[in-house]
Amino acid sequence: MMTQTNFFTRKQQEIGVALNDAQQEAVITTEGPLLLLASPGSGKTTTVIMRIGYLIEEQGVDPSRIKAVTFSRASAVDMKERYQKFFPSLQPVDFSTIHSLAYKVVRDYFRLTGTAYEFIEGEVSDPKLHKRVILRRLFESINEERITEDQLDELSTYISLVKNKLISKESWESITCNVPGALEILKEYECFKKHGKHVMLLDYDDMLTVANEALELEESLLAKYQNQYDYVLTDESQDTSLVQHAIIEKLVRKHKNLCVVADDDQSIYTWRGADPQYLLNFKNQYPNAFVLYMEQNYRSTKDIVEVANQFIRQNKHRYPKNMFTHNGAHQPIRLQTLSHYEDQCAYLVKQVSLAASYRDVAILYRNNGSSIMLMDAFERAGIPFYIKDSDQRFFNHWIVKDILNFMRLSYDLGRVDIFERIYSKTPTYLSKYDVEQLKRFSSKKPVFDNLQSLDLKDWQKRKLNAFKDVFIKFHQSSPSEVIRLIRRELEYEKVIREMSKRLGFKLDVLLENLDILESIAEHTSDMVSFANRLKHLDRIGKESKFSKNQDAVTLSTLHSSKGLEFPTVYLIDLVNGVIPSTSDLEALRDGQVDNIEEAVRLFYVGMTRAELYLELITYERKFNKKVVTSKFYRDINQIINPSSSNDSSKSLKVKHSTKQVNPNAISSREQIDVGLQVNHRVFGEGEVRDVTDDLMTIQFEQVEKELSIATCLKMGLIEKVK
Repeated sequence: MMTQTNFFTRKQQEIGVALNDAQQEAVITTEGPLLLLASPGSGKTTTVIMRIGYLIEEQGVDPSRIKAVTFSRASAVDMKERYQKFFPSLQPVDFSTIHSLAYKVVRDYFRLTGTAYEFIEGEVSDPKLHKRVILRRLFESINEERITEDQLDELSTYISLVKNKLISKESWESITCNVPGALEILKEYECFKKHGKHVMLLDYDDMLTVANEALELEESLLAKYQNQYDYVLTDESQDTSLVQHAIIEKLVRKHKNLCVVADDDQSIYTWRGADPQYLLNFKNQYPNAFVLYMEQNYRSTKDIVEVANQFIRQNKHRYPKNMFTHNGAHQPIRLQTLSHYEDQCAYLVKQVSLAASYRDVAILYRNNGSSIMLMDAFERAGIPFYIKDSDQRFFNHWIVKDILNFMRLSYDLGRVDIFERIYSKTPTYLSKYDVEQLKRFSSKKPVFDNLQSLDLKDWQKRKLNAFKDVFIKFHQSSPSEVIRLIRRELEYEKVIREMSKRLGFKLDVLLENLDILESIAEHTSDMVSFANRLKHLDRIGKESKFSKNQDAVTLSTLHSSKGLEFPTVYLIDLVNGVIPSTSDLEALRDGQVDNIEEAVRLFYVGMTRAELYLELITYERKFNKKVVTSKFYRDINQIINPSSSNDSSKSLKVKHSTKQVNPNAISSREQIDVGLQVNHRVFGEGEVRDVTDDLMTIQFEQVEKELSIATCLKMGLIEKVK
């Protein structure tokens, strides 16, 4: 006991790390299986590193005999750096991801069996043998049409799920997938990898399944890895899949010196194979295991911790943890109800512009699509942002390409090549043969005129004439009006509704993409500027990764936010259908609770990212359609205001003041002219170089920025230099 006390006292003096009783118990419980359940902000990483140091310094364990397995490469790097900082004089410990460990096993196994192999993910030697290319080719072969990026992602997730849950081939059909022909594609994919080339082809999931199988079949290989480590530690184990657990179980089978660090309340990846049930069954796997709780939260204020703790307790399939904090109260969680979805971005621009430091602020959302409107609004206001795990597929989505092609055709109605890309997206029911016939005509005449010469039905010809008139209308309409013409008068929306029924597309996502395009178009003057705006947003979205660690607002999905923390957090788009999702709610109505419990955990993860201030934002209407406030938003309202009505949209509705943020700000368009010296809230002093109806170009000391005049005036972001 004296040795233990000396260790903790010495470390507090050397590096200033003081552990509480629960953390100390986790450090000194080194023999046998241990499940360490760590609540958010409970000092998990510090405790894990101290445990490793204790093994080496106090128990004389050789550092090379310790294996630490993390969920991600970033976690492995973070733990390695923390270890070197805490124990600079000690030899290195092996920190790695489970995939890195599996790769070593696979490499040894194939060397042993003389098997030639090649990876088809990451950097590949032959682009034709990349996993996504193979799946795209198989889909098109089986379905005789092109696969969308969304379908390709869903198909990849489906295949990963099958592998990570160790589903046998005989049971593959038990896993559902909305992609047409998914089961047949999976069978063909697996066959091609084994027999399609002269070498065995492996994706990242195969690394895990092959490693697990190798350790099962080759006793010498299993013995090699079992004898390599005396202590194994796995971090973020709530995110670990069944096959990953199986690999670890084989490694520790002899000594059972396994420390599993996890939080079942933060398990949010079951859709890609994570298995939180493993944690709940840990004592079944290891009957002599210790289960320890680290429940003290050091990150967040009392206001946030107490509400989050009560919120997560609605889940039944969990360990009965009771998160608490000794931190004082700061500010109650704020519940904000706006009238319209479109108000959300303007409200956030106004709130964020008041922040002392942008890096202290995070805006979290369920779906990647939420970032598009935020990018548009923040860039126009000149507020820098960083998108974590930026997903820019929106700008390459076929919906976006279709809208731009409709617009392009209006500039030259003779462009058969453009017409060929969109004719199937209107209910004219032209055949490929009809379009081939078009190519024989003069390109100077509108395609609609040339089509009248073909052997078409009278109703088709009438519709084509009507569509020609619509295209001519484009040039007397604003970009947002053009999109509405495409949706309704060209009947594009009718077509995508039919496609969604036939092909299993998510109609609500497609319609929302159109709504987002309309919203972006509202701030542009013509179709060319609209197209340029989309290109610009695509570029700045990709460039936002360079703003990491800068004074920039963080935009992140809830999934990507895990492990992060910020003084100020906004959770947005809190409506039913988003979080919880429509499928979550449908499953709940059918009596299935797994989906809704995972959604609760995801929301809990978002709440516990906040250190000082947390605001939840909902709205009553989205793109002129009434929406229902999120069940979770209402749950939080009931916790904070137990005597209030559950109709939070009435009890918490806030009318926003239009009072200007900066009383000295320029307040009218007439005050802005070329040559004006201005001071911007973010970029400092600059000179106005160009002014159009919508935009002004300002040359600052470090950068030239094109800003929305309307946004700068509304938010009081610029003032004259005195």
